[in-house]
Amino acid sequence: MGISDDKMVIAMQKISTVSKKEYDQIIEIWELSVKATHDFLLKEDFDYYRQMIKNKYLDNLQLYAVRNHVDKILGFMGVSENKIEMLFVHPKEMRKGIGNSLLDYAVNKLNIKKVDVNEQNKDALQFYNKRGFAVYERTTKDNEGKNYPILKMQLK
Repeated sequence: MGISDDKMVIAMQKISTVSKKEYDQIIEIWELSVKATHDFLLKEDFDYYRQMIKNKYLDNLQLYAVRNHVDKILGFMGVSENKIEMLFVHPKEMRKGIGNSLLDYAVNKLNIKKVDVNEQNKDALQFYNKRGFAVYERTTKDNEGKNYPILKMQLK
């Protein structure tokens, strides 16, 4: 069985940096992806993180994106120092290789070997486990002090 046309198109897409004028696209993808994958997140915390992303996080990260043929962002990641801080894909584009492309870029081009994952986000945990990451530490709260346990992972 060959690679599907969708996966082949994504595999040929380049990863590029994200400009500040594209933040609205990034925030929209974050919102849709979190709603699809973070059913454990309380509404007030969702709203809190949305504001933090918009007003604080994005400006402190190096942002990279996979785009379609008309330059619309399909998925993105934010990195800082030696860690992936966020990696989100539009729900309609999930399981088409975008996350893999971004992770491969982080590991092979940016030499990043660490990521933090919400413990309740089983899909993300499975995604990183399948790609050679293992948990080396667990925290009971996230970086904002909220009751969302974090699994710190690194490439084996």
